[in-house]
Amino acid sequence: MSQALAKAAGLLLMGFDVDGVLTDGTLYFGSEGDEIKAFSSLDGHGLKMLQHAGIEVAIISGRSSPALRSRAENLGIRELHMGIEDKRGLMESLVRARGIGLAQAGYMGDDVVDLPVLRACGFSATVADGHDEVKARVDHVTRYGGGRGGVREVCELILRAQGKWQAAMAEYLA
Repeated sequence: MSQALAKAAGLLLMGFDVDGVLTDGTLYFGSEGDEIKAFSSLDGHGLKMLQHAGIEVAIISGRSSPALRSRAENLGIRELHMGIEDKRGLMESLVRARGIGLAQAGYMGDDVVDLPVLRACGFSATVADGHDEVKARVDHVTRYGGGRGGVREVCELILRAQGKWQAAMAEYLA
């Protein structure tokens, strides 16, 4: 078993950044200043699969966006935290509230601002187009980019590491 799989095997909580991870990082603004984001349906289904398998999902973003709030609601994600500057502090608060340790939490981010939380968690990942400083310091770098299946890849890695992949696939193969 690879080191990344071994670290992912004990996760109870997985956090995700947004811009550059759940999206390709491009920021779209309409003429009225409203923000538009594009999310991958593959990534979204991966997040649902994690939740269905009993792994709690948290979204922790430095930006606030009505589009993100809508997406999180659509996916049934209750732990949505926007406008967060201290992502590590927030993750520490989330694990403390659950009576677990940071070793049982993971995070996926793409830029240097994510390094404190990535380095604190028991499992860390980034997308293929993440910053080089991040890619050099995480447990897993995806083959796919942000907003293009990288999150789904990590969700599947976690499910496989925990021996939950076959059960997750069973309903589709019946």
